[in-house]
Amino acid sequence: MIKWKTWLKYIVLGILALSIVLSKSSLLSAQTAKKETNLQQAELLTQIGRKQLNQGQAAEAFESWQQATEIYRRIKDTEGISGSLINQSFALQKLSLHSQACKTLLEALKLKDLICEATPKEPTEYEKLKLTTAIHRLKLTPINLLGLQSLGQVLRLFDKLSESEIVLEKTLLLTQQTSSENISEILLLLGNTKQSIYKRLRDEYKWIEEPLFRETIVNLIPQKAQESLILYQLLENKANAPVTVKLQAQLNRLSLLLNFENWLIDSSKFADIHAKISQQIQPLANLILQNPSAFSQLSLEQSIQAKLKFANSLSKIQEKSLHSTAIQYATSALQTAKSINSQQLESKSLGALGKLNAEKSQTYFEKALNLAQSINAVDIAYEWQWQLGDLYQKQSKFQAAIQAYGAAIDSLTQIRDNLLSNNLDAQFFFYEKVEPVYRNYMRLLIAEQYPNFEHQVIKTNQQLQIAQLEDYLKCGKLDLVALDKIHNLASASAIIHIIDLDDTIQIFAQLPDSSIHHHSADPKLVKNHVNALLDILQSKELVSNGEELIISHSQALYKHLIEPLNKSLPPNGTLVFVLDKPFQSLPMGILHDGKDYFLKQYSSSETLGSRMRQPQALPQEHSNALIGGISTFAPSYNDPDAPQGLHPLPDVEAEIADVKKQTTSSVGLINEEFNTKRLSQELSKKDFNILHLTTHAQFSSISRRTGFLTWDELLNINQFGTLLKSKAQIHQDAIELLVLSACQTAKGNKMSALGIAGVAAQAGARSTIATLWLVDSKSSAILMNEFYKNLKNGVFKAEALRLAQISLMNMPEYNNPYHWAPYLLVGSWL
Repeated sequence: MIKWKTWLKYIVLGILALSIVLSKSSLLSAQTAKKETNLQQAELLTQIGRKQLNQGQAAEAFESWQQATEIYRRIKDTEGISGSLINQSFALQKLSLHSQACKTLLEALKLKDLICEATPKEPTEYEKLKLTTAIHRLKLTPINLLGLQSLGQVLRLFDKLSESEIVLEKTLLLTQQTSSENISEILLLLGNTKQSIYKRLRDEYKWIEEPLFRETIVNLIPQKAQESLILYQLLENKANAPVTVKLQAQLNRLSLLLNFENWLIDSSKFADIHAKISQQIQPLANLILQNPSAFSQLSLEQSIQAKLKFANSLSKIQEKSLHSTAIQYATSALQTAKSINSQQLESKSLGALGKLNAEKSQTYFEKALNLAQSINAVDIAYEWQWQLGDLYQKQSKFQAAIQAYGAAIDSLTQIRDNLLSNNLDAQFFFYEKVEPVYRNYMRLLIAEQYPNFEHQVIKTNQQLQIAQLEDYLKCGKLDLVALDKIHNLASASAIIHIIDLDDTIQIFAQLPDSSIHHHSADPKLVKNHVNALLDILQSKELVSNGEELIISHSQALYKHLIEPLNKSLPPNGTLVFVLDKPFQSLPMGILHDGKDYFLKQYSSSETLGSRMRQPQALPQEHSNALIGGISTFAPSYNDPDAPQGLHPLPDVEAEIADVKKQTTSSVGLINEEFNTKRLSQELSKKDFNILHLTTHAQFSSISRRTGFLTWDELLNINQFGTLLKSKAQIHQDAIELLVLSACQTAKGNKMSALGIAGVAAQAGARSTIATLWLVDSKSSAILMNEFYKNLKNGVFKAEALRLAQISLMNMPEYNNPYHWAPYLLVGSWL
């Protein structure tokens, strides 16, 4: 009986165990089936996204891949998550959201946000090592290698070229260790990045004026061009490279050869390289022409863009027979664009034909413009408006030309507003895309005496200079107020605009009664004196016999620029100057009327583009100052971007002590205490309205070299802007006054006001005082003490500075312009 019960118990337990196993198995089967369903759904969304992207529906593709990513997250498929995030980055690239694409790829690769900040600052050696180390720690999976390849591409589009080069070079090495499947694509991307580095160097060479920096860049330009050409040629000779990749390499190489050859024409230094480059162009064009079927192996959209690129290259080759071939390729691109109903590509194709076919160019440009406007593609429309403006001008249809140029500027303003507000990495390069349109428009307005042209020219010049400053800073849209919108503008006696249009210098004076005085000057009679004066002001000879050297040039400039305004200007007061590039490193107070310096009669302020922060007087009862300075050798003297041959500044302690006495409350940081971290901490602690820095500073035409020295580094204007933005998040009030009392202008730079305005804009300062050259420290300490005394007595900033300069001028040991002339006030004069 007991035995039977025991057996029964075992049987029941067995049945229970079997039922548990079966139920678990059923549950697992259900879960597996659900997971497989989710996986199938995610894969379907992935395929839909690819189809949408191929059809030009990038936003829809992004949404599909976002849904796929969420499913992969639910089923904890890590590889699926990474792959889907990489797909999202492809869609973001198509939408020109490169910064967002970069961050998405870092998430896919599980890397920290090392390199997606929107700043033009070059990575330090430490940052490069950090990036390289992070790449080497990744597992060598196909997904990670694809992610790295995509990251290298995005970084190039994001203008992070050094980082792109590092990522792609490391990806190439890692891919070679595992397989050779994607090596061709990586080589192409790396060649593209090196070509972009070449182009950026070439563009910087146009912008930079300092001989020392130009000499460095001029040797790097051929190096990067040839590195890119070698990679493209390597791809062309690679037996197993896909036909489409080979074609893209050939097209990119041909375009680069033509561009590089054009740059080499002006440089006798590289005559041997020029000869070798020229010899490669025609054979490469013939090679591409021998295989026209290669274009048909690209996607239809890629094929159109490739044909337009090839047509553009063929048009630049001297062989006349190739011109008709270029038209054939552009015509073929137009037919394909029509077949896929892409109005954007159709507009680009029509515009290309307009450039190639002079007889029908007006018809083509007008059709291209209508199409671009019909789809609200202002980024395309502005170019056809510009081309039509140029064409009408050549046809002497000046009114039509003015209308076309005006429309182009409206489009450019819209483009820049959108890009600068939403997409910092897509800014236009100033010289190639912006300046010619604005300057041609101003020339036409003046030449035709267009109704109300004075106001229109001033407005256009304002837009141009703000575009210049925003491009220089790469900072996004600046929050500045136009002068005609400022409440207390009447406190200025006049606003004087001096505009350089190459073949003429135009001067406009806006007076308090809203009238405008206008006259022009012969550039030959002005520019020689400007250049000679700048050379003297930036030379050591100024110290010993400044007045003798400068007086003739100062009088000549006064005669041509200011004397015609004498009848319109009051006998004294404050003048606000809006100066074009050649005049920005000139202190206007140094001009001489034959009896005395301009400074004796007027205080002055400069502003860039007739814009500034709303002027406001400094509250004397609440002058809270943060004062920093360096009086001994510091580690920052060795910063590669710092001025060369620096020596410690004497009398720093005396200047700091004087400023402390003249302000209500203050915090002083000197030497080791004046480091970037401590400066940031102090700014976030208290709401300072004065920031006074007695440290070496430099204004360069390169933004990363413009800044001031803390104990540990050269803090460039972009870093300074980042630091000040964190202050703005804590304290609402702007810095009322920023003083940089030991600045110098990089030799050869004619755009000091641009650098000063950049510092001011990044600091959010209403007024900035800086020196154009490094002055004697004793005289600087005396002037600063007088300046703060005047402020304490309720004198406005511009007048307080003028009185301090005159006080220095009246001292026999300091009456040389070297001591009193270099001080420049940018921004609010109140």
